[in-house]
Amino acid sequence: MTGRATTVHRNKADGFVRTVRLVLPAAAAILGTILLLGICAPAFGADAYPSKPIRFILPYAPGGAVDTVGRIIAQKLADGLGQAVVPENKPGAGSTIGTELAVKSKPDGYTLVMGSASITITPSLYKLSYDVTKDLAPVAMCATGAQVLLVHPSLPVSDLKELVAYAKANPGKLNFGTGGVGNPGHLAIELLKSLAQIDLVHVPYKGAGPAMIGLVGGEVKVQASSIPAAVPHIQSGKVKALAVLGNERSALLPNVPTSKEAGMEQLVVISRYGFLAPAGTPREIIDRLNAVWAKAATMPDTREKLKKVGEEPLASTPEEYLAFLQTEIPRWGKVIKEANIKVAK
Repeated sequence: MTGRATTVHRNKADGFVRTVRLVLPAAAAILGTILLLGICAPAFGADAYPSKPIRFILPYAPGGAVDTVGRIIAQKLADGLGQAVVPENKPGAGSTIGTELAVKSKPDGYTLVMGSASITITPSLYKLSYDVTKDLAPVAMCATGAQVLLVHPSLPVSDLKELVAYAKANPGKLNFGTGGVGNPGHLAIELLKSLAQIDLVHVPYKGAGPAMIGLVGGEVKVQASSIPAAVPHIQSGKVKALAVLGNERSALLPNVPTSKEAGMEQLVVISRYGFLAPAGTPREIIDRLNAVWAKAATMPDTREKLKKVGEEPLASTPEEYLAFLQTEIPRWGKVIKEANIKVAK
């Protein structure tokens, strides 16, 4: 070997060959290391996720049902992931401002957005810059809660059938309040109007809170509301509950019949809460987030926290959430079109 090295050293051309021969093994080792790291990178990245706090956009103002449920979800995700999940309220335009922000975010698993009933309604009300079912990646449905149909105590009705009869006897004389054009409470009453063929006058307020104040004060006579917001006023006797617009009675209102029990099976208005990521988020991250929530949904404290705010825990696959969105968007689109509901520009 020593003689060969001496011979090669004496020849400049061979000297070049000698240099190559010495360098190639080192280069091969380095190249092998790079390739190995390249092969392992995706698995390492998935295992390491999340390595920093996750932004969780809540596309409504603080204090409402979306905010309350969203913060419960965020905390349970944080517990399961071992990393902070930070709620961030981005209200406006029926949830579209916050949702669009999520759509435009990097699809790396570090931005999530809360979905509620509005995400199935806004496509028929607004000219969106995004497609809910294409530009977002559903992760999981997390909770569900029905609306409740309310009337002011001065109205001489005690159940849903009597309300329909009264409205038919007084066409155009009965008004209903909502927290705004196109929100779930508004569409619930529009669905009632369509199914029962009755004429009620819409009085939109600037938010669910003012709308409830309007009902309690008698400014409006009918309203559909989230159950948690209605319970204190029902218990105080300031409003009457006629029906829970869901498939089962509410634990918070055990004596109030469902719409089916009240004689109108199709009057079902259920909010499904879930969370989504920007389209293109790696599937392994979607699956990881889904698995964390699926486990959290079975925990007694999760159920207890959600039931306190009138919601039931729910778990689903990403595909089930997508199928739900694909069904509900045209369903509410039909109601909106038939009622000629338009958002003021």
